[in-house]
Amino acid sequence: MIPLLIFLILTLSVQSSSSSPISITLNPKTLIKSGDSVQIQWEGINSPSELDWLGIYSPPNSSHNNFIGYIFLSSSCSNWKSGSCSISLPLVNLRSNYQFRIFRWTENEVNRTNLDQDHNPLPGTDHLLVKSEELGFESGHGPEQIHLSFTDKEDEMRVMFITSDGKDSFVKFGKKESRLDEVVKTEVKRYEREDMCDWPANENVGWRDPGFIHDGVMRNLKDGKRYYYKVGSDEGGWSATQNFISRDGDADETYAFLFGDMGTSTPYSTFLRTQDESKATIKWILRDMKALGDKPAFISHIGDISYARGYSWLWDTFFTQIEPVASKLPYHVCIGNHEYDWPLQPWKPSWAEKLYGTDGGGECGVPYSLKFNMPGNSSVPTGLRAPATKNLYYSYDAGVVHFVFMSTETDFLPGSNQYSFIKHDLENVDRKKTPFVVFQGHRPMYTTSNEAKDAPFREKILEHIEPLFVKNKVTLALWGHVHRYERFCPMKNFTCATTGLNGQDENLPVHVVIGMAGQDWQPIWKPRSDHPTDPVYPQPDRSLFRGGEFGYTRLLATKEKLILTYIGNHDGEPHDILEILAPGKVLNRSSGDAVEESSVSWYVKWGSFWVLGAFLGYVVGFLSHARKASASSKSWTPVKTEES
Repeated sequence: MIPLLIFLILTLSVQSSSSSPISITLNPKTLIKSGDSVQIQWEGINSPSELDWLGIYSPPNSSHNNFIGYIFLSSSCSNWKSGSCSISLPLVNLRSNYQFRIFRWTENEVNRTNLDQDHNPLPGTDHLLVKSEELGFESGHGPEQIHLSFTDKEDEMRVMFITSDGKDSFVKFGKKESRLDEVVKTEVKRYEREDMCDWPANENVGWRDPGFIHDGVMRNLKDGKRYYYKVGSDEGGWSATQNFISRDGDADETYAFLFGDMGTSTPYSTFLRTQDESKATIKWILRDMKALGDKPAFISHIGDISYARGYSWLWDTFFTQIEPVASKLPYHVCIGNHEYDWPLQPWKPSWAEKLYGTDGGGECGVPYSLKFNMPGNSSVPTGLRAPATKNLYYSYDAGVVHFVFMSTETDFLPGSNQYSFIKHDLENVDRKKTPFVVFQGHRPMYTTSNEAKDAPFREKILEHIEPLFVKNKVTLALWGHVHRYERFCPMKNFTCATTGLNGQDENLPVHVVIGMAGQDWQPIWKPRSDHPTDPVYPQPDRSLFRGGEFGYTRLLATKEKLILTYIGNHDGEPHDILEILAPGKVLNRSSGDAVEESSVSWYVKWGSFWVLGAFLGYVVGFLSHARKASASSKSWTPVKTEES
């Protein structure tokens, strides 16, 4: 009996001496700004499992289940089987400290009912192995999440940013980086957890303190000049100096970057799918922005902005991701279903009962309405404690183009304020100043995707808004929501424009779906009605180009023509180009080709073929060619193209 007892004691002693305590260390222990990385190193994990995982928590007192993200050790480190390894993780400043925890999760504990958006089981938290010390961000380095936007006045520029304490902050600006003599105090606002309308936005799992939102306006700017600015305070620190080109009301050209449904990317998994392709979209826009030099430009993001959907730290991640471009170019938005929709939203007609659901994750438009401040004063009450929803519909001129934005999530029917605004706005465009009109909204009026759920909406917008387009000769209508690129012929009521006996074409808008900036849930195209389950998707005559490539569009317009270029993210090159002539202009073709003259307000070129050279740095790659009957009876055959 005694020898057996001695043997057991010796065995336990050997096991104890051969095992070391699990440790997790951080380097550095304090970060400077969002986007900086921390090295996370762990040691001493016995018998590592493929399901061991690292949880990322902020604030540090969050319960185990309320992580902001997680990483499986086996997928993040090639040496994970040794029980010791490290990873580098970039983080966003959430205005509270971080903590990291490692858990053991076993196969028999996998809960197939507790799933993330991709239907993968969320990791279990029953067996905590180790916690790290806290990681924070240094104070005194100034505000973050800086972004610009237009106001209702052409000699102004709005700048917004986030601080952790809401104390007095300012904007310093001027035309010389060394002399920021003008100073503007910012207004401050914020929202609370009680302002959220539903789960998860108003629950512990989704809510995080959003900080304080600052809003300042730089006034009396000279047309088309480069200005320098920084934001912050002596007490809280100043941002790095940024710069932008002011608006030019007399400009004879327009530059813009337009897309929908971009979202944001995280370096970890979380409760929702995030949008890795959004990084490439920003990368290529940053390239194009630098190439513009001193040309004023802006960005238009038409709905489904961050895809936070109630998980508030994704808004912080989004604004950090876009800051390199949004701090230099005005960043304009319109509302999408994933910013707004919730079960009790005030406008939900009977035909939309299944259309407007829970896509907003309980945010009911609150973060969207406060974090952005678009021109105009459109708003609708939520009917709850939540503040009114803003940034719904507005318009502005930029060079030779009049841009109009609408809300597809709130009332747009005759009798509504929005319908009256759209009607009045389109009827009063100065076509001598802005020969082109570009209209934008989230849910598309036209699509050939298999999107049956939105059919009632499309019926209503076709019935009530399309006649305004046709009557007022809207040039181009851009839409998101469908995460593909699709360009249509000039049309109304599903019918392409025709050439009359006098040789003149109808003045009809071109519709383009541009919801391909990042969200990777890809709908299929509509199948054949008599073979709904076969993977054959005919392309109707009205659909001239369909692409599945992630990307964005660039717009260039002069007094002579408007060019919309579809840029693909995998190569940063054009994949489709649309050209529209201004009223009374002539398309000059190479020697030997016919020259087509028309007094109508547009001319459309489409199809696809490789071209060389550039037009002001924009027109390269695929060029869309014309389908239009000329006075000489020469006609162009429509080329229907689809990229895989």
